[in-house]
Amino acid sequence: MSTKLYVGGLPYSVTEGKLEEIFSAHGSVQSARVISDKFTGQSRGFGFVEMATAEEAQKAMEALNGTQLDGRTLVVNEARPQEKRQGGFGGGGGGGGEHRRGGGGGRNRW
Repeated sequence: MSTKLYVGGLPYSVTEGKLEEIFSAHGSVQSARVISDKFTGQSRGFGFVEMATAEEAQKAMEALNGTQLDGRTLVVNEARPQEKRQGGFGGGGGGGGEHRRGGGGGRNRW
């Protein structure tokens, strides 16, 4: 098991310090990070905690998964490796005006 944990269902008011405090009751916390929206800076409601050992991570996961924090249910599980993202401006949209007119294959009907 990895020592990095995904923590979902976080109240938007939770800080990285508070996240570290919650997990430190179950072992030594190497890092605690709350993920925020890059435009607004507001928490996205999830984060990651890295514990010192796999045993401590397992203990924290068992103790905290499904518990309540400020009226929200925490989801704690092993973090998966981040998937590589495609560069550029996202997926294509097809030919031309489909999105504006809801069809028509991109040709001007008039």
